[in-house]
Amino acid sequence: MNEAKLKKLEKFISSFERVIVAFSGGVDSSTLAGLANELTDVLAVTIISPTTPSREIREAERIAKELNLKHRFYNLNELEDENFVKNTEDRCYFCKRMVLTSLKKIAEEEGYEAVFEGTNASELQGHRPGYRAVVELENVYSPWAIFGFTKEEIREIAKIKGYSFWDKPSVACLSSRIPFNTPIDEVSLKMVDEAENYIIEIAGVRQVRVRKIDGRAVIEVGKDEVEKLLNKEIVEKIVPKLRSLGFKAVLLDLEGYRTGKLSQR
Repeated sequence: MNEAKLKKLEKFISSFERVIVAFSGGVDSSTLAGLANELTDVLAVTIISPTTPSREIREAERIAKELNLKHRFYNLNELEDENFVKNTEDRCYFCKRMVLTSLKKIAEEEGYEAVFEGTNASELQGHRPGYRAVVELENVYSPWAIFGFTKEEIREIAKIKGYSFWDKPSVACLSSRIPFNTPIDEVSLKMVDEAENYIIEIAGVRQVRVRKIDGRAVIEVGKDEVEKLLNKEIVEKIVPKLRSLGFKAVLLDLEGYRTGKLSQR
């Protein structure tokens, strides 16, 4: 761990007396909230919306308790924005701007100086239209990105601090399961959410995505977990369940999960 870089980050955080952290319950936002909570007055806010994986709502609550955070849920509906629903390659920009604008409003009403969010330096190497919203909005910061912390470094910090979630798999919002330029609707999001929860329960996988492509479920799990879904008994449970949710067919991606795969199709 680069101690000098960490000291600069801590100095930056300490320059604020009160901050709101956009708190998804993922490794990046959770580690940021935990670190900030040692240095200043923090309110962690978790967005609940149709695009939020239901399992992550429970995780955010658990991790907030572990970190002894002041924690709040905030309801938001991205489907009210037609630009988001269109699901262009800039979809994340419209979502992120709506989320951060809402958090800024809370900050202004309750006397918090800034909003922090968890984008890291590794993510900026890829397609990240959502980061444009961070840059555009005043008093909104991505401390990990500003000081060049990669995903691996953030996991290392979390591990050193003894956080239970240091090796937690990444989880993206449910809209990332829908191919670009296919309109997003609440029914599809619920189908995906229920399918993923069921697969985790039945197959015991840690990483899962159920992409809805042309009405079909395309299941992605970690490369080291693909074999779990080749089990005949597991297949015989998953297929009828996902069909009952409304999927026309159930397919398994043998290549395994890889971030950003839909944008590469």
